[in-house]
Amino acid sequence: MIKRHLNRRYPLDLDAWKSLKAHYLSDLKNTTIPSLFQSEGNRASDLLLEAAELKLDYSKNLLNNKTLKLFAMLLKEAKVKESVERMFSGENINASEKKPALHMALRSKLSDQIALNIEGVDNVWSTQERMEGFVSALHSGDVSGCTGKNIKNIVNIGIGGSELGPSMSILALRDYWVKDIKCHSVSNGDGIELLDLLSEIELEETLFIISSKSFSTKETIDNAIIARSVMEGRFGSRSIKHHFMGISVNKKAMHEFGIQADYQYKIADWVGGRFSLCSAIGLSLACIIGMQNFRKFLEGARTMDMHFRQAPYADNMPMMLAMIAIFNTNIIGSHSQAILTYNTRLRLFPAYLQQLHMESLGKSTRIDGEKVCLDTGGVIWGGAASDGQHSFYQLLHQGTQSIPIDFILPVSAVSQRDNYYNQANCLAQSEALMDGSLSERKEQIHVGDRSSNTILFDRISPEILGQLVALYEHKVFVQASIYGINPFDQYGVELGKKLADSLAETIEKEMPYKGKNLSTKKLIELIRDSEKDR
Repeated sequence: MIKRHLNRRYPLDLDAWKSLKAHYLSDLKNTTIPSLFQSEGNRASDLLLEAAELKLDYSKNLLNNKTLKLFAMLLKEAKVKESVERMFSGENINASEKKPALHMALRSKLSDQIALNIEGVDNVWSTQERMEGFVSALHSGDVSGCTGKNIKNIVNIGIGGSELGPSMSILALRDYWVKDIKCHSVSNGDGIELLDLLSEIELEETLFIISSKSFSTKETIDNAIIARSVMEGRFGSRSIKHHFMGISVNKKAMHEFGIQADYQYKIADWVGGRFSLCSAIGLSLACIIGMQNFRKFLEGARTMDMHFRQAPYADNMPMMLAMIAIFNTNIIGSHSQAILTYNTRLRLFPAYLQQLHMESLGKSTRIDGEKVCLDTGGVIWGGAASDGQHSFYQLLHQGTQSIPIDFILPVSAVSQRDNYYNQANCLAQSEALMDGSLSERKEQIHVGDRSSNTILFDRISPEILGQLVALYEHKVFVQASIYGINPFDQYGVELGKKLADSLAETIEKEMPYKGKNLSTKKLIELIRDSEKDR
């Protein structure tokens, strides 16, 4: 990806892109998805993909066999397979930061031969062994707090990729929790979330895991300092080595915080935050579901990695999802996509995918430094689908915007009787969105012709969750490859952090505002007036 020369109008200059646009205008724009089902008798079977334990029904999209052939042509012209191999081999595809992106190595086997020459890859398996030793000691009671009591509360202190992944997966795998250990997560930087939690749990039975790649993220470190201060005030400085762990690239900062060497886990610099769940960032997950199940989660992700690397275009699930998203966004003109999960345990999955997509694809500069000439990604949103049916589904059905949807449906659930209706809801919604409904009353008309994918699997298990995580990671990479952007940096996020540091000092020390933004200046005045009135 880094070595490619891109023309000024890339990817709009590609023959496949031009053909895809012309095909839509001439063949599809004036047709409908229901009419495609009428003319293609085997459409439901033909437009069905299987990868590992996931099944993808993409038949309810405005596309046909010619569209799929043009998808394959575009993937080939954009050299996506070559980009995939460069990623797996450890090239510096994160061009702006001059480093590889090797989250696949975190769940690989030695025999996979994934970038073994890259520094840090050889530490993947020893880190997993260390994690296994710690988790085993925690569950056996050999790990204890400073007063000798067993650890019963795990508190993950992190934000963004260091929090969304663990929180999402811990909730998703509720059926696999070990007995007598609870997990909590703290991310908000206002301190309230943490102080509320500290008042509710037994501190001498609590282990704090500080998850921060840099170990300098303001919200995370502020919360960690509060937790340390509370523990020291209650149990003295001796409590730090028993109750705090760190996961970071920055070993020096972990040491200066007071974390003992055995409780420090170093992650490689080539692990991006939103791609880090399979690294030691997943320690809180391993503590809750056990290392054996955590390894199953890794194996599930690895299975999808191998599928992504080896499957041909037409059978490649991440590539198909990526091409459908590009077609909907850049050819048809959709501006957002909903991720809707028909199982309450997956209710945080859309938020996890929101960061993965929008932080990775929210770019306006290509890898060659030139400005992009198309939209590089839409808004990702969603949530628990049953709740959504009684709130935002109205917009999906009868709003003026056509919003593509990924429905995610586990077949099995804790209560299968209740789940039958849950399954029916998912199928009914996708059917109604596509077919619509006529009525003599205009306000009751459903125009239909709304696109959706359905991802179906047996149940939420560690293996299948790993497959889902890797599926969307690779989908995003394919989109970025075709757009010609780097999905692994996030400089837009960092600008806001830099400004916040300066403004925090201005507000706290009541210094004059030196910036030029008149709105900010006025808001600071209002904040100070409010504080004077207290």
